[in-house]
Amino acid sequence: MLKNPIPKVTNQLQHRAIGIINGKFTPHVSEQLNRGFLIDNKGEKIETVVLGKALSLLKKHIDLKKSYYWIVYPKNKNTQNLHLQVAGIWDPYQLNDFPNDSSKTNFSKLLEELDLKDNYFSVRGELVFVNTQKKEIVIKISPVLKLKKLKNKNFKLVIKGELSLELLHSFVSLDINRDGNSLNLINYEVIEKNLSEKN
Repeated sequence: MLKNPIPKVTNQLQHRAIGIINGKFTPHVSEQLNRGFLIDNKGEKIETVVLGKALSLLKKHIDLKKSYYWIVYPKNKNTQNLHLQVAGIWDPYQLNDFPNDSSKTNFSKLLEELDLKDNYFSVRGELVFVNTQKKEIVIKISPVLKLKKLKNKNFKLVIKGELSLELLHSFVSLDINRDGNSLNLINYEVIEKNLSEKN
């Protein structure tokens, strides 16, 4: 069974920002593996932090000289400055119960079978800002909090693309492609219009 690196949505209004990038991870310092850069196939560097559960995978299974498919959460303050948090590593052979004949494997073909590709991101949240001149939009993502006591974990993502001002405060699902340090809108679906009127 091929494990999808970006799971299907379980709830119509599920917020999320998750993507997959092929590249090599280079720590800033070898003693501290949780911070560094992800360097993609074009040599672009993206500031990256490795989250707890992925860190143990990294220590046990990952050869830092090789490229892997990294499952990442994107964060940014603007369209020139992307920051990634590594949540996992997608390797259908090494990390799943899959027959290990990776010499014949084409990972990008496997991704296509899942309707995914390198540098693809799925972003779902509320459209809170549209800049028609700069052709930028801002999506607010509010992860479901198991513990309400945690401080507000909402965050915003700045995306290159155009959406109608009429869609402000609607819940949208976006297909995004990463190019360098920017996230570019490929297509979108409006899941629910004008959330704020309901609250």
